Amino acid sequence: MKILVINCGSSSIKCTLFAMPERRVLADCMVEKIGEGDAALTLRGEEVSLSRPCRSDDHKAALDVVLDCLLREGGGVLGSLDEIAAVGHRMVHGGEKISSSVAVDSEVIKVVEENIKLAPLHNPPNLVGLKAAMERFGGKLQVAVFDTAFHGTIPPEAYFYAVPYELYKEHGVRRYGFHGTSHRYVADRAAQMLSMALEECNLITLHLGNGCSAAAVRGGRSVDTSMGLTPLEGLVMGTRCGDIDPALFFYLAEQLGMSPQEVYDLLNRRSGLAGLSGVGNDMREIIAAARSGNVRAELALGVFCYRVKKYIGAYHAVLGRLDGIVFTAGIGENSPEVRRRALDGLEPLGIRLDEKKNARAVGREAIISADNSAVSVLVVPTDEALNIAIDTYGVYVRSFECQSQEER
Repeated sequence: MKILVINCGSSSIKCTLFAMPERRVLADCMVEKIGEGDAALTLRGEEVSLSRPCRSDDHKAALDVVLDCLLREGGGVLGSLDEIAAVGHRMVHGGEKISSSVAVDSEVIKVVEENIKLAPLHNPPNLVGLKAAMERFGGKLQVAVFDTAFHGTIPPEAYFYAVPYELYKEHGVRRYGFHGTSHRYVADRAAQMLSMALEECNLITLHLGNGCSAAAVRGGRSVDTSMGLTPLEGLVMGTRCGDIDPALFFYLAEQLGMSPQEVYDLLNRRSGLAGLSGVGNDMREIIAAARSGNVRAELALGVFCYRVKKYIGAYHAVLGRLDGIVFTAGIGENSPEVRRRALDGLEPLGIRLDEKKNARAVGREAIISADNSAVSVLVVPTDEALNIAIDTYGVYVRSFECQSQEER
């Protein structure tokens, strides 16, 4: 059967067509710069590859462009939309009400709408993509896979902030965590690579890209994570500051006369690696500049890796026994330099890196720890689209089984 996975951003829509349960990618198709004059379409299929300008005034139009491309130019991967059995959607925030991947109904849509206040940049475009797909595919099964769901197992002592309890009860102020689909996928894959049952495996998973987060995973369940009420908290990121003194908001307002929105934009869009380095948010460019003697680039690199190291130590304490540390996402998968710096000095914790293995592991699965390391260190390329396809297939199978039982 064929499953379409949709990841809808603020100005882009990416669709991946899978053959399931074989987990085979039939085609990747994306429209970027939706609503702008220079919108662009790309398609990568088993027998075709193309890139060209397109007209996409909104997400619904962009989805139409993607589907028409798969039908007409997809190299035969899709003869009719009827071949698509179900559609899986990457959704960011499900709040406390949704802790697993679910078939979409009016209640699920209501939950996504209720949590727009907690994810104003992500839930609205996710919702637009979902509604466009529901309109285009009629009664086909739609499945929502939430970034926050994996972190639904975090205990209260880890997700509560020490602020008046009423803020949690009345306004949902707590740590939620994000990147859950990625953390869940790489944790499962790492357990397989270590020949361990996931239920017996303790891991620290490090999603290091333009957005960064860490998770402590005990027996396949998230018990702590670095992102909080919003994706701003935690590790240093491409343009986000990560952990700061909350009083910085008031300091900037009083000393510089900045408005709340200006402070928000500063911490989310002009901070992190870009703000520290002055080079930008691309780790490759920052490392190159640091090697050339750029002091600010070296500072940004040092702060980034130090923060990762600090979270590794904290989560090692949370887990007690640690079986593996997993690096994933753009920086985690491709930067031996960042991995080396983040683990430097952790030998007393039983963490030893093999420099040669680390240097060779770029964009591929590998165990890069030394043979005498008590804790394994792994590189696992993330595949959130595949994880969404797996979940969507599972929901489809369960719904089919339930329907068969009812008919009997």
